[in-house]
Amino acid sequence: MIKRRTFVGAAGASLLAAPALGQAFPNKPLKVIVPYPPGGGTDGLGRITCEFLSQKLGQPIIVQNVGGASGTVGSEQVRRADPDGYTLLFNASLFVLGKTVVPTCPYDPQTDFRAVAQAGEAPLVLILNNNVPGTDYASTIEAIAKEPKKYFFALSSGGSAGHVATLAFLKRTGLPLDTILYKGTAPANTDLMAGNVQLFMDPWTATLPLATSGRARGLFVTSKERTSLAPNIPTAHEVGLKDFFISSWYGLWAPKDTPDPIVDKLAAAMAEVSKDPAFIAKTTSLGIVPTARGPKEFAAFIKAEVEINTALLKESGFKPE
Repeated sequence: MIKRRTFVGAAGASLLAAPALGQAFPNKPLKVIVPYPPGGGTDGLGRITCEFLSQKLGQPIIVQNVGGASGTVGSEQVRRADPDGYTLLFNASLFVLGKTVVPTCPYDPQTDFRAVAQAGEAPLVLILNNNVPGTDYASTIEAIAKEPKKYFFALSSGGSAGHVATLAFLKRTGLPLDTILYKGTAPANTDLMAGNVQLFMDPWTATLPLATSGRARGLFVTSKERTSLAPNIPTAHEVGLKDFFISSWYGLWAPKDTPDPIVDKLAAAMAEVSKDPAFIAKTTSLGIVPTARGPKEFAAFIKAEVEINTALLKESGFKPE
């Protein structure tokens, strides 16, 4: 009887420990690693998100930039961190493709991390050099199809949302265009304006200003509705590309063994952030659409994204460098 009572008592204590763990968390500052240098799109949204997440959790959040090896150095630091919820990762959609785009990637993004919440997404815009003929989508595609060897598609980075969207677009339209891989959005934008490449599809946070300023022409956006940032550019659906909703997206991850109560506490706070009017105003002005996918929904979303995007990259013959 003594042994049985002791056992039941221990079991009861362990059952009570889980909710108590969530209630006590957090009781000290958190650290969020952004695995890229300061100043980029992921860093910008990460800092805005952490500003509001700090308010919801009632604790300071230190944002640390740990760049290197296409984001794997900083991500690996989080993978190796104590799974106590105090060291987290803020990353972009490219992260989940792992070895598909970075052969030396030391982890599996789906099994070595816990998806906490999606923070937002940035739809894409297809921009063209101003010398590409055509006055609308139909006439432009018709002109390109007549002389496909004259036109080149820029890619900002291998495996990026823009890369995947470009492959899907070429598959959908049947255009046999060659692609040129750049090391980032900035050099691709420069070559597009110079006429060295003629088409480029990337998150509108970095490319839409070219279209709105007249330095390039916007053919369509991949959001479900037109954006107030460029209301004259139609959606992909409007030009005939049905269900062409592709975005670069961003989220928060924790080490894989982080307990459920802590993940749930973080996810609940992120859900509050996504509904905060000040957060919505701040991110919308940058072209980011806030999202509110929690752990289970976010993990399922990631699984589907990986399957679709890996298949597109394999079909195209993409070889990571």
